[in-house]
Amino acid sequence: MNTTNINAIDLNLLRVFDALLEEGSVTRAGGRLGLSQSAVSHALGRLRDVMGDDLFVRSPHGVRPTPRALEIGPDIHAALAKLQTALSTRVFDPAVSTQSFTIMAGSYSSAILIPTLAAEMAVKAPLTDLVIVEGGSDILEQLDSRRVDFVIGSIETAPERVRTDVILKETLVWIVRTGHPLTRGKVTLERLIETPHIAIRRRREPESRTPPALVMRASWEDMGAFEQELRERELERQIKITVPDVYSALAVVRRSNMAAMIPKRLAEMVQGGFITMINPPYRSPTVEMNLLCLRERLAEPSQAWMLALIRAACRKVAND
Repeated sequence: MNTTNINAIDLNLLRVFDALLEEGSVTRAGGRLGLSQSAVSHALGRLRDVMGDDLFVRSPHGVRPTPRALEIGPDIHAALAKLQTALSTRVFDPAVSTQSFTIMAGSYSSAILIPTLAAEMAVKAPLTDLVIVEGGSDILEQLDSRRVDFVIGSIETAPERVRTDVILKETLVWIVRTGHPLTRGKVTLERLIETPHIAIRRRREPESRTPPALVMRASWEDMGAFEQELRERELERQIKITVPDVYSALAVVRRSNMAAMIPKRLAEMVQGGFITMINPPYRSPTVEMNLLCLRERLAEPSQAWMLALIRAACRKVAND
């Protein structure tokens, strides 16, 4: 790239290039940067004029980088990351900081982990703020735009730019109301499927022609172990109600003869009152909870500190 080209390129054009290379889609790149599709296309046109190369060509699933784009992509991404780090505050003192941290988390994490994390922050960073937001379909955009610092959930796949740590392992149990027939005698798989079930599944977004870069699990499930056991024994269960979260399931269980599978730590919080826990009568693996953040942001002292604090809070929860 010559001097004339450098003078012709502004930082926003490079951000668009970097987002297009990561996302492979004008729509997703625009969502990540908070730009319209036309604005992204216009920026790409300016880049093509300066670079003398198409950079990206249309494909059945979005846009595909040219050899030139693949050649310069890693250097541009590294330069943008270094610039972000250079502009970030280099000193972070949690004792006096008034920074606000935003975590995207579901009902499980909010009930099990956040209270411990909040208690730790009250002692070590009393002037900081903690904001918890619900998840949605724009998780990557929220991370990339820095509207969210961390995401807690169970993932299937994530892009390379996102760091994913296993922070908790959870056991799943079945719950029924206290006094339910399943609370008497040995619970077999056959008895379990005679009871109507409540399924917990968050709403899935409509299928896209372009596979998403980040896939979160949409339900509390034991990696398909229960369904696999049913198939092997040629059995079927009855799903009478589908709800979006564990608290809805708890409310239905309390007032019905239905059963639901939920995380054990949540069941232990309410056991002894209106529900009874039942261990699965089949081999049920643990479910891993993940912490997600942008790798490049861990060069920011405040982000690195918060990551360590979240991990410490998770260890405390695991040992309780």
